[in-house]
Amino acid sequence: MQDQLTTLRETLAAQIQFIYPDEQAAPLIEKLLEAFGLERHCESPRAHGNKWDEQDIMAITYGGSIAQSGEKNLHTLHRFLNEHFTDVISILHILPFYPYSSDDGFSVINYKQVNEDLGDWQDITAIADDYKLMADLVINHCSSRSQWFEAFKQNLTPEKDYFVSVDPEADLSAVIRPRTSPLLREVETFSGTKHVWCTFSHDQVDLNFANPDVLLLFADIMNFYLAQGVKSFRLDAVAFLWKEIGTNCLNLPQTHEMIRLIRTLIEHKDPDALIITETNIPNRENLAYFGNANEAHIIYNFALPPLLLHGMLTGNNHYLNNWLMSMPPAQDGTTYLNFIASHDGIGLRPIEGILDDSELDQIIVAMQAFGGKISWRNLSDDEVRPYEVNISLIDALKGTVDGEDEWQIPRFIAAHIIMIGLDGIPAFYIHSLLGTPNDHTRVEMTANNRAINRHIWNSDLLSTQLADKTSTHSIVLASMKRIIAIRKQQPAFHPNATQYTLHLGEGIFAFWRQSRRREQSIFCIHNITAKPIKLSLTSVNLINTQHWYDLFTAELFDDLTAMITLTPYQCLWLTNRRGEAAP
Repeated sequence: MQDQLTTLRETLAAQIQFIYPDEQAAPLIEKLLEAFGLERHCESPRAHGNKWDEQDIMAITYGGSIAQSGEKNLHTLHRFLNEHFTDVISILHILPFYPYSSDDGFSVINYKQVNEDLGDWQDITAIADDYKLMADLVINHCSSRSQWFEAFKQNLTPEKDYFVSVDPEADLSAVIRPRTSPLLREVETFSGTKHVWCTFSHDQVDLNFANPDVLLLFADIMNFYLAQGVKSFRLDAVAFLWKEIGTNCLNLPQTHEMIRLIRTLIEHKDPDALIITETNIPNRENLAYFGNANEAHIIYNFALPPLLLHGMLTGNNHYLNNWLMSMPPAQDGTTYLNFIASHDGIGLRPIEGILDDSELDQIIVAMQAFGGKISWRNLSDDEVRPYEVNISLIDALKGTVDGEDEWQIPRFIAAHIIMIGLDGIPAFYIHSLLGTPNDHTRVEMTANNRAINRHIWNSDLLSTQLADKTSTHSIVLASMKRIIAIRKQQPAFHPNATQYTLHLGEGIFAFWRQSRRREQSIFCIHNITAKPIKLSLTSVNLINTQHWYDLFTAELFDDLTAMITLTPYQCLWLTNRRGEAAP
């Protein structure tokens, strides 16, 4: 064990030297070890070990997405999950459940408290007993109403150095922003006027990680979360963490090294703990957060939502094919998190350089026609660019670029079948599982475009809707449960199983998966258009010495030279190993 601690100290020393070259490493190392309780004992991380398999499905929700009068929201959520999702999901991401002042939780007032409207830490640990729990580490910024920032305004030690103060005359023109608000906020403090850095909003004040005391604060917070049962840490907005005037302040080397340091600490405390980076940026930059399998265990597949949306709206599979061919297989010990809807919206930055402006305009026009909103970011003082689409996914798929049609639900289900077939861990936003439409009332109440996909369900009303087998919500949830149950039985859908892109013609997006032991192949074939498409099975290149079944229908395909017709948005999972969940 002493040798393991020695190795840990040596690793931390190199990381600290890179991030803080002017800092004495030894005292900081001991403080970090103390914050994590690692002074005398540490675990041995498992290099390149996959901590997931085809059974793992994630759900993403706010703690208050389902409410019941007279009951704390986390208790309501836990009860609902246990009633409906026990055999469906294994991982649960509860979006920020801390006291906050704005941005539905991402402006944290106190990192060690649970929002009393939601419940308490006992509710969190109870959920963690039933599901692998992922929590947000809102690491780039905190609330302007936090005690830290109040002490900063009073010029108290040590908080006076917790935030980034900048000369307003400094040249910050290179800084990349995801918002249109001014970067600097003028603040009156006991030591005079200061201009503090606010990447996202003036209520979300960026923390100064150039000060190692801030790192120590978060080391203590992370260790506390582990003790509450948290298994995965979503590093929110981490790409913006390090500031250096004269640069774009995005994806800087110190940011990457900070993630490696955080991973070092967490996995020596708990080898099963995971790091997930939330980096809504162009695809190539996002991929860099895997590092050499020594940064994030999991990265979001941010290009998937807008590319799949474009494919479903246009029936054009060309960009999906090219993107999938360009995606490197994740090394063992790393994987992708696949999602197509989230609490924020459908980000457009990841497709910069993939779709041209006219194709981006197609998406924007269609989404506005379907009731969606567009959020913008600054390119310069006089130029803005669309940053994300804000819309519920079921409404985003109510039609194509030609307008609304009758294929909304088949199109919606097909999009999720594509998502869960890809290499990586599938993540379902709760409102996609429930088929929740746009909530325009919440947008009007909050003046926040993102509220359109943050509906709060009354538990009794939701139960009534789900009990009605003819309701959209019941149909969607039953369909999702069925495809998830089938998927979980297939070793070829292991997150790190082999994947190849197939080229089967216009309007068909297809790929091949093979299990790690090569005992199963699945040909995933999807018609992404609103018209029937004829497909020759010869082009699929099925091996004629094996029997091939469709996992959705159990239909046997014994004539491998046949011409078949795919109905609009029909999906096939053709396998040489009949799945247990097939009817």
